[in-house]
Formats: sequence, C-alpha cells, structure tokens
Amino acid sequence: MKNVLQYLLISIFTFALFSCGNADDDVNFDINQGELGQGKDPDNCLGFEDNELLLSIQEQFTTLPGKVSILFKVSDLQGNPISGLTANQFTIYEQGRNDDCFNTISSSESQARISSNSQVFSNNTLLILDLSNSVLESSLEELKTASTSFVTNVIPSPETDSFKMAIYWFDGENELHLLNPLTSSATELTAAIDGITADISNDPSTDLYGAVIKSTNIAEDLIQENNQASVIGAASIVLFTDGTDQASRFTEEAALKAVNDANRNISFFTIGLGAEIDTDVLTEIGKTASVFAGNKEELETTFTQISQRVSEQANSFYLFEYCTPKRDGSGNNNLVIQLSNGGLQGAVQTKFSADGFTGGCE
Repeated sequence: MKNVLQYLLISIFTFALFSCGNADDDVNFDINQGELGQGKDPDNCLGFEDNELLLSIQEQFTTLPGKVSILFKVSDLQGNPISGLTANQFTIYEQGRNDDCFNTISSSESQARISSNSQVFSNNTLLILDLSNSVLESSLEELKTASTSFVTNVIPSPETDSFKMAIYWFDGENELHLLNPLTSSATELTAAIDGITADISNDPSTDLYGAVIKSTNIAEDLIQENNQASVIGAASIVLFTDGTDQASRFTEEAALKAVNDANRNISFFTIGLGAEIDTDVLTEIGKTASVFAGNKEELETTFTQISQRVSEQANSFYLFEYCTPKRDGSGNNNLVIQLSNGGLQGAVQTKFSADGFTGGCE
C-alpha cells in the first residue's frame, strides 16, 4: 500500500484531504472541456444542484490504521483554476453498504486537517523559448526582460523544493537545448537568461512542433519520476514563439497528439509574438491558456499574464486527509467532497476501500 503522500501547496495555502482507492467511471480530465478526472457526479439522493465548480480528483490513497487521502484540483466551468481555498469551505459525505444515502462526516471527529508532513507535491515548470533567427535579430532583449519577469513572478519566495523551473530553447535543429536545468533558484534562472547572446543559435529555422513534442516528453518523464518516488507531481509547459514551424521535422498532427495525449497533470501555455504566428495552432497547443503580443513592447505584459495563470494552476491543487469510521474492505464505501466558494458550489464522488482499517490515525 502506498504511503500517504503529502503535498505542500506552492504558495498560499496547503491542504489535506481525504480518500482512497481507485474511483469508478474514470475519465480524462481536460480543463477546457469541463470534465472530471477520477470520480463522477454525486448521487441524486444528496439533492445537489448542477456543478458550478469542478473538483477533479488526481490521486487517491489509504494508509493504515484508518486514513484516507485525496489530491484534487479545483477550477470553474471555463477552466480557470481556483486557488486559496480553505478547509472550512469543504464538506465531506460518506455512504456505506447499509446507508440509504450519504452521512456528513464530522471534521473534528474525523481529524480532517491540513497536512504538516514534509513530503511534498512536486510542481515543475518548463519554460521553452524560441531563439530562432527572427527572435535573435529583432526582439532578444525584450524576450530576456519578459522571461526574467516570468521567473520572478512564478518562482515562490522563499524558494521551495516543491516548485522548480527549467529553461530550454529551440531553433531549427532537431534538439531541445537546455539553458538551465530544474532549480528552485530564481537567481540561477535569471542569470541563465541574462547569458543568452545573439550568436547562441547555429540554425536560423524554427522547429516548433519538435519543441512541443520534446518538451511534452520531458514533462511526462518528470511525472513518472515523481510517481516512482511516491510523490504526486504536476508540470506546466510554457512555450514562446514568434513564428510558425519552418523546419518540417515533425507534423502539426504529431505535435497536437502529444499535447492531447499527455498526462492530465501537465498544463500547456503558449505565448505568441508578432504577425507571423498561427494563433489557431498556438491556441490548440496552449490548451490551458494562450496569449499573443502584437509587438515586442507587449512581451513583458503577456509573459506576466501567463505567469499568473501558471501560479494559479499550481495553487489549485489540494490534498486533504481524514480518519474514516468505515471498516468495509469491499471497496463499496462512497465518498463525496462538496465545495462552497463565493456562492458557487461543486462536488465530486468517488469510492474507497477500508480493508484492514481499525481505530485511530497517524
């Protein structure tokens, strides 16, 4: 049985939630399509209204003697992440095999609480910069200023190992070049950006689709490494370009397939500059959010807009824990998490097994 994973929310609040086992009716979660992750709509016996907020369960765990844990993210129906929620905004309901409907779980009796464990939820951001000839010749200094602001806005202060960023760049070569590896140091990242020079590239073309595919593969590997280390992980890919794919090493179809088939805990953002970009393609690649600058003077503003979305995305994950009174190991225990926020409500239902559960919690 997996250890309960604890997750330090990157900036404002950290949560501890409850749940375990694999949910029925799992579906892919695409934040722009308003779908749930693991989980389903609550049973009609609860009489809830239609969801105005989406709770997407990402992972579920149980730990003996009786603890249930759930990591989930919250967004509105337009896909905008909801950060800064507090524990008293959530209500928990359980239903066992002998219950006609759900019963409310007492927060005090169940010891529902914010986790203080040092294990973290790992969130990594990959900043991918187009350093093809057109950028280097006409907008390099503006890009460096905007990228520096992005790093400053996204990297938490004080720094934490639970949030790291790496910077890559691409031109026409069949390679995603590493500018700076994953680090929690804003100083290190900004120094790397400052070191970019106009002669950094040897190929004036643009391998945009290759950069999308390669960065997605890197993010997938990071998620897998976290899973192997029993750490829940998420990643954000932020890609900047001032043009379209010119290298033709990879197809648009292959790039979009990589994005659409990616792990649901990977978010995609794009920033486009100038009149030569294909806004439709960049919007599909940046399925979480896309922004466009008409000229290089607007670059810093657009990077700031995306930095806000990246931070909100990271802070929209919540991990709760509680001690369940259930002892049924058949997996027939139903759990509902309901959220109320600013007059809006949302809820999600899942199942868990209490196999081997006894009294008490760590």
